[in-house]
Amino acid sequence: MKLIVRWLLLAAALLLVAHLYTGVTVASFGSALIAAFVLGLFNTLVRPLLVLLTLPVTILTLGLFLFVINALMFWAAASVLDGFGVTGFVAALVGSLLYSVCGLVIDAAVERLFSRSND
Repeated sequence: MKLIVRWLLLAAALLLVAHLYTGVTVASFGSALIAAFVLGLFNTLVRPLLVLLTLPVTILTLGLFLFVINALMFWAAASVLDGFGVTGFVAALVGSLLYSVCGLVIDAAVERLFSRSND
């Protein structure tokens, strides 16, 4: 149940990002659900490999290169989906930053919600 609630909230966060920033577009809530799923897959499967391969650059930039990796995951998801798009790399960077902030808030809220239900 926790996973489904988190997925729905992350899809809503994508719609919020598209509303706040014009460089990101999401066609519908269904498109946002699919995009949130694809972003989750990319972040689970591809991102760790990219982080490992770019470790020297990440260390050299004191971790700031991780923002570039997040933007690449956001841009890659937008490039393979029809209802989700970004206008360029800068839009992917800003969109991924906004989406990450929303994700942090959602994770904290979901953890708090489900820890209370277990008490």
